[in-house]
Amino acid sequence: MIDDKELISTLDELEAFLQLVESGGLGLNNAAGVALATNNSNGRPFVAVLDDNHQLILGRWVTQEVFDNGKDLVRQGPKKAH
Repeated sequence: MIDDKELISTLDELEAFLQLVESGGLGLNNAAGVALATNNSNGRPFVAVLDDNHQLILGRWVTQEVFDNGKDLVRQGPKKAH
């Protein structure tokens, strides 16, 4: 599920989102990973929270700049303390 109203437009916002996912602050069950991806139908970039079967359980649209520059942040996880 991708919420059309939510857009992550800065790396700080991406980091805050990742911290929420890691801390359980979004109330997601079975969250196993996070990835940056693009929508197959329109190419729009988003950050995906995946379950252990690699199925999308939550997504947020991201700007192209966040998609291009946030890959290491998603790969390595947020740096700030929770």
